[in-house]
Amino acid sequence: MRRYLYTWSKLGLKVFDSDVLILGSGIAGLYTAIKVSEHSQVTVLTKKTIEVSNTEQAQGGIAVAIDIADSPSLHFEDTLRAGAGLCDPLTVRILVEEGPACVEELMGMGAQFDRLDGELALTREGAHSQRRILHALGDATGWEIERALVAKAKESANVTVGEGHFVVDLLENHQGDIIGALVLNEETGEFEGHLAKAVVLATGGLGQVYRYTTNPSVATGDGMAAALRAGADLMDMEFVQFHPTALLIPEAPRFLISEAVRGEGAHLINSAGIRFMENVPGKELAPRDIVARAIWQEMKQGPVYLDFRPIGQERILERFPTIYKTCLNYGMDVLITPLPVAPAAHYMMGGIATNSDGETSLPHLYAAGECACNGVHGANRLASNSLLEGLVFGARIVEKMRDKIEAKRPSWKEVHSPGEDLVRTVTGISGSVKQLDGHCLRKQIQDLMWDNVGIIRDGVGLKKATELLLAWERDDLATCCVDDFETANILTVGTVIAKAALDREESRGGHFRSDYPLRLDELWQKHSLQRKEGYHVCYIPVSGAD
Repeated sequence: MRRYLYTWSKLGLKVFDSDVLILGSGIAGLYTAIKVSEHSQVTVLTKKTIEVSNTEQAQGGIAVAIDIADSPSLHFEDTLRAGAGLCDPLTVRILVEEGPACVEELMGMGAQFDRLDGELALTREGAHSQRRILHALGDATGWEIERALVAKAKESANVTVGEGHFVVDLLENHQGDIIGALVLNEETGEFEGHLAKAVVLATGGLGQVYRYTTNPSVATGDGMAAALRAGADLMDMEFVQFHPTALLIPEAPRFLISEAVRGEGAHLINSAGIRFMENVPGKELAPRDIVARAIWQEMKQGPVYLDFRPIGQERILERFPTIYKTCLNYGMDVLITPLPVAPAAHYMMGGIATNSDGETSLPHLYAAGECACNGVHGANRLASNSLLEGLVFGARIVEKMRDKIEAKRPSWKEVHSPGEDLVRTVTGISGSVKQLDGHCLRKQIQDLMWDNVGIIRDGVGLKKATELLLAWERDDLATCCVDDFETANILTVGTVIAKAALDREESRGGHFRSDYPLRLDELWQKHSLQRKEGYHVCYIPVSGAD
């Protein structure tokens, strides 16, 4: 695997420095930045505008045990149950116990959640035993959180934000410490060097690896791919969550239909109007992987619909105004007509391997949010735990790095230049002269991943996908713009997912193989780890016994 996406040179680049460099502006990136700014200067770089992220599009809410009938212990048990035996109990315990204080702090930063009779309104989602989901503006929770964090970040004199900055690669010194990032400034078209004492990756997910996804166009796995090229470990990359209910209308994007809709009482029905989840434990509120596969199987017989009508018209308009208006724009009135839905790629349970303090396998590199993996989600994320994760482990990163950023800032002369290796072709190793069309390749990858590394997998399809992806990696993809860089990253993380899925010969959570349909704890209750050398998969035990 190539070390760098582009044949850059140290000469002539503009260089910027700060105490902490944060890449990404979703909940994990901004919350971390705000807390870091209390004692250090921080730069936040994001590839579009500061508001654009998976966070901004989150509908359902944020899970936290604050109700008198609830407790962190119940939240802990629900998370472990949903995670299908692959959650690290110690990390989950941190999430549920430190979560309430982080949410209180988030509200102190200006986030306003819905209230009922003066008390915080709570709803329930799939696999939760209690009503513990905070929401805002009905179904615009992510938008409200992002609004509050953006406003707070802009208030701080210690936070510098760079929009339209695409992270190309991580920079290291001669000792292998991560000391910054090579970034493309899309406004000027020039590369920049951004140096810092500590680097935090909060670059989000990779839904664009798949043909159908609820994720925005920015979710191309950039941080995971850059970390892998730099030598970081990736963990549990075979576990991709497919959200059960996305809008299914020809020519329309797979707009997310929040799980909270089912939490409020909506039914899944087939073309005959029958509730096909009736005999499944938990029914419409079973864990996401179970509901997604049930819909996928039912769709072989005909369309599947989400019927909002049992909720009642007044409650629909109060609780789901964004969903209602969006569907109406596509000619679907959920007040009177069941909505056609289908699963779509939604969330990556795996990511850059970290410990419970957000530290990666590379010195001075941290990761938080969806691009990171610390074992908290296991094989299947519990609904609405992702926003909470961004807060809790972002806060822990700040505490961990507090004593580590007293040293002087790195200098540009410390940046390690790979010398002759730098002037190879972008893909470097094969010597192939075949040029691939980036736009065409991206579509081929997305189709291949959807068809062969999707909701239901098998060895034949996974082997085909892995071989094709590796062959494309060996070809020479000319990278000269952000679209090309994104396609290269999509190819990298797609290959990692396919290889990990091929090697795991069982079914667990978001990874289901029709040729190995059973969950085999004796053989496979362990995390997968991958590095860039041939995408080789090794395994480590589930740790942090509670």
